[in-house]
Amino acid sequence: MERLAGRIMLLWGFPRAAIAILAGAIGALALPPFGFFATLFISFTLLVWLLDGITSDPDSGWFGRFRSAFWIGWLFGFGYFVAGLWWLGNALLVEADEFAWALPLAVLGLPAYLAIFYGLSAAVARLFWSDGMGRLAALAFSFGIGEWLRGFVATGFPWNAIGYGAMPVPLMMQSAAVIGISGVTMLAVFVFSAPALLGTRKGMRVGLSLALLLFAAHLGYGAWRLHGADTALAQISGEETTVRIVQPLIDQARKLDDAERTAIFEEHLSLSAQPPKEGGKRPDMIVWPETSVPFILTQNPDALARIADVLEDGQVLVTGAVRSEEAGPGMAPRFYNSIYVIDSQGQIVSASDKVHLVPFGEYVPYEDLLRNLGIPEAIAMPGGFSAAPSQTMLTLPSGQSFYPLICYEAIFADEIGEQVEGTSALLNVTNDGWFGATPGPHQHFQQARVRSVENGRFMIRGANTGISALIDPFGRTVIGLAFDQKGVIDATWRGGSVAHSDSLSRQKNFWFLVGAAFLIAAISRMGFNFGEN
Repeated sequence: MERLAGRIMLLWGFPRAAIAILAGAIGALALPPFGFFATLFISFTLLVWLLDGITSDPDSGWFGRFRSAFWIGWLFGFGYFVAGLWWLGNALLVEADEFAWALPLAVLGLPAYLAIFYGLSAAVARLFWSDGMGRLAALAFSFGIGEWLRGFVATGFPWNAIGYGAMPVPLMMQSAAVIGISGVTMLAVFVFSAPALLGTRKGMRVGLSLALLLFAAHLGYGAWRLHGADTALAQISGEETTVRIVQPLIDQARKLDDAERTAIFEEHLSLSAQPPKEGGKRPDMIVWPETSVPFILTQNPDALARIADVLEDGQVLVTGAVRSEEAGPGMAPRFYNSIYVIDSQGQIVSASDKVHLVPFGEYVPYEDLLRNLGIPEAIAMPGGFSAAPSQTMLTLPSGQSFYPLICYEAIFADEIGEQVEGTSALLNVTNDGWFGATPGPHQHFQQARVRSVENGRFMIRGANTGISALIDPFGRTVIGLAFDQKGVIDATWRGGSVAHSDSLSRQKNFWFLVGAAFLIAAISRMGFNFGEN
C-alpha cells in the first residue's frame, strides 16, 4: 500500500488528471442501481493520495496549493457526476428535433458545474492538510459543507450526494433519522478516506479505529432501529387508510401528443376502476403520478364528471395536473405543476403547487439575460411554469393531511420544513419517464426512501413509469411496482410518525459534526506546522 500510495502521489500531468477522473467515476458505482458502496473506499483513498502529492512553487504560497487542490477535486467531481448523471441527456432525446443540441450541456456541462463544489471542498481541505488523520477530518468537513451548499446555491441540485452511497439498503439508512443526509455524507467521507492511512502510516491506528467505530455505529444503529420497527409501527395511532397507486406506464412521446390525451386519461381511469384483489379492501384514496391529467381540469368539466363516475362514495383521487391561473387583464395566464385532491362528486377539494421548479425543464432561469445575449435556443427550452411561494399541505375530506413533494422536490432534504410534523404521510408524485431505462429513476427512488427515514413517515410514491411504492418510515418498500411495469398496487397503512429527529435537530447535529471535524483538522494542522518548524 505504501508503494502504491507513493506512485499515486508522484503522478504528474495527464496520468494524474486521468486518475482523478477515474477515482470519481468509480465512486458512482456506489449509487443505484448498482449500490456497490465499497467502491467509495477506492475513490476517496485515491483522492487523499492525489491531494497528498500536491506540490507548488514555494513563492505561490497558499494560493498555489489552493489552485492545485481545486483542480484535483474538480476532476474527481467531474468523473463522479458524469458517471452518475449521464442519463439526464435522455430527457433531451424525447424531442430530439428541438433539444438534441443541448445534450453536451446536460451530459458534460452540468457535471462540470457541480464539480466546482467538489473542487472547492478539496481546496479548502488542502488548506488544513496534515500528514495524519487530521487530513481525513479536513476532507470530511469541507465535503460536508460543499454538499450542503450544493443543496441551495443557484436553486440547488443535491442529487447523488456522497452520503447516498453509504445508504444502499434500509439497514444503512437509519442514521439519516438523526443526522440527515448532510451528516451521513460528512461521516461517510471520513470513513471512505480512512484506507489512505494504510499507505502513509502516520496516524493509522487512531484513524482506522475511529473509522471502524463510525462504520460499526452506522450499521449497529440501523440494526437496532430496524429490530424495533414493527413495534414502532404498531404504536402509530393515526387513521388506517387503504391507498391505490396507479402506475400507467405512458411513454413520454405519447404524453406530448395532443391526439393521445383522451386515450391517456381513459387508461388512468381504467386502472383506477379495477376491483381489489380477492379479500382486499376498497381503496380510500387513489394516487396518479405527476401531470397525469393531460389537460386543464378546471376547464374540462366533462373530465371531472368522468372521474366522479369512476370514484365510489367516499373515495378520493389524488393526481398530478397542470393548474392555470389568470394573471390579470392583458397578461398571459400562469401555469403551475400541481397536485389536486378530487372527491367522489368530481369536486376539487384541495390543491398544492410545486415550489421548487426544475431549471431549463419547468422554467428558464435568467430568461431576460439569455434573451439579451441572443441565445434563442435556451429561451425555447421546456418551461412555462410558475413556482408557488410556499408549500401547501394537501387535506383530504377525512381530515388527513399530506406533505406534497412533486418530482425532484423529494431530493431537497432541508426544504421539508416543520409543517411535515402535523401530516399523515409524505406524498411524492413524479414522472421519471423522461429518463427511460437508465439509473435515474432508481437514484430518485433511493432519495425518496431516505426522506421517509429522515421524517419518520410513510411515503406514498406514484411514478408514471416507476418506481411506485408505499415506503415505510424506515425506508423499506411495503409494496411496489418495479420500473417499466404497468399496473396498480393497493396497500393499507396508518398515518403518523415514528421517533425521529426533526429538521432543526438534524441540522444542529450536522453542524456539530462539522465543528468537531474542523477542530480535529485545525489542531492537526497546527501540530503539523510546529513539526515542520
